[in-house]
Amino acid sequence: MTRPLPVALALLSLLPGAPAVARTVYRCVQNNTVSLATAPEPGSKCTAEQVDDNAVQAPNLWGNMGVFSGTLYEREQDGVLVYSTRNLPGSRVFLKFTVTTPPGEPAHPGLGKVGPAQLNRHARQFKAAARATGVEDAWLRAIAHAESNFDAAAVSPKGAQGVMQLMPDTATEMGVTDPFSAEQSISGGARYLQALLKRYKGDRTLAAAAYNAGIGAVTRYKGVPPYAETLAYVEKVSALYVRYRDAMGGAPQTPAR
Repeated sequence: MTRPLPVALALLSLLPGAPAVARTVYRCVQNNTVSLATAPEPGSKCTAEQVDDNAVQAPNLWGNMGVFSGTLYEREQDGVLVYSTRNLPGSRVFLKFTVTTPPGEPAHPGLGKVGPAQLNRHARQFKAAARATGVEDAWLRAIAHAESNFDAAAVSPKGAQGVMQLMPDTATEMGVTDPFSAEQSISGGARYLQALLKRYKGDRTLAAAAYNAGIGAVTRYKGVPPYAETLAYVEKVSALYVRYRDAMGGAPQTPAR
């Protein structure tokens, strides 16, 4: 049985111990994956979110993740029944659901301008992140150049932070505790780009578009969203990638999957 997300959230309000008008849903992050639960999950970093049962539309606690299907599990924890979308030990299937998250909106056109390659900016951190994730060093630098011009203290008008201009929720999911640390930002950004490249089978254009506008927008438009700033961003990253690849004397590489 597959049900839409609003039904799954509504069911949480009817479970034992849930209040009649509002409830607490925990958004839990573990190993860069997100789940929703009625109680904090062991081994996850969980944040309590208050959900109003009288709201016209169920809140989006997942983020911009496009369309995907999942399972709500039931298990015992501390002597009571709890529910979670993560399959933890002792869980049994309660119901199946489908999530359609909002398409989001473009982050920003980028703070850096197309210019010459800057190979001396955070070179050690980029090399380490490339080795750890398999994402090409030249492409990581092109994204950082377009995003922040390598400024570790950069903050966009929409709240993106650091060298890789990660939004706070994305930074948390990537394990970044200090978004203004160049090392953490570059490492987190590389892990996020690695996931995007895996999702889009190595297509850098789609990965860059999703990095700027969100996965939901790419899913909605079945390609690069027709947002002026996203189109300009993708073009800028592509131009910078060529400059960094040439400056570093390397040919295009295939990302790790």
